[in-house]
This record gives sequence, C-alpha cells and structure tokens, in this order.
Amino acid sequence: MAWKKSPAELVVAFERLVPAGGVERRQMFGYPAAFVAGNMFAGLHEDRFVLRLDEAGCAEAKRLGATDFEPMPGRAMKGWVVLPSRFLADDAQASRWIDRAHRHVATMPAKKKKAPKRATRRGG
Repeated sequence: MAWKKSPAELVVAFERLVPAGGVERRQMFGYPAAFVAGNMFAGLHEDRFVLRLDEAGCAEAKRLGATDFEPMPGRAMKGWVVLPSRFLADDAQASRWIDRAHRHVATMPAKKKKAPKRATRRGG
C-alpha cells in the first residue's frame, strides 16, 4: 500500500510552525521532517503531524486527544504521537507542543554521521 501525500495546508502549517533556528529540515520517507543534532523531533506522515515526546509529554498529549503514531496499522512508534487537528488550529498551542518536542530531542545524544559508502570493484 502506497502512502498518500500530505495535504498542502498541512505542509504549509509545518513550514510555518516548526522553528528555523538550530533545526535541520529534510525529508523523511518523502515527508517534511525536522531534526536537531541528527534526531527527528517533528514531521508529517500522510495527513498527520507527528511529534517525538518524553513519556510524560506523550501521556499529557494523549489526555488532551493526541493518539499513538502508527505509520502502519498496529505498529505504534514508542515516544511518538499524532497531534490532534484542534492543536493545529491554534498556532500558539501547536507551537508549544512542537517546542516541547524540540527541547526533549535536544537532550538526546547527537547522532553520528555515517561514513559515505565507498565504491567497490568487482574483479573479473
């Protein structure tokens, strides 16, 4: 099953809400994503805006209507939630949650960059 593209209005919201300073923006699985020190903290997946939060943040977000992020049905990603659409309707509220995810992920060790693959020669 192929994933659907994110709606244009969600992409615009992502661009508007995710901070620029100290954040690397790039694609993850074809969707906009935001990283700090090589660790992803926010992104889009189909029609969902997802955030990586600590355990307390996930629990609080779920009490307020967030759901577990399941890129494939039945395969929830621990520490990731889908922001409810009502959060996204309020820029201030959405920004607070995005900032919370950013601060949480900024405490994680930086990911080491992988060495580029070297070309191999096949003898003949």
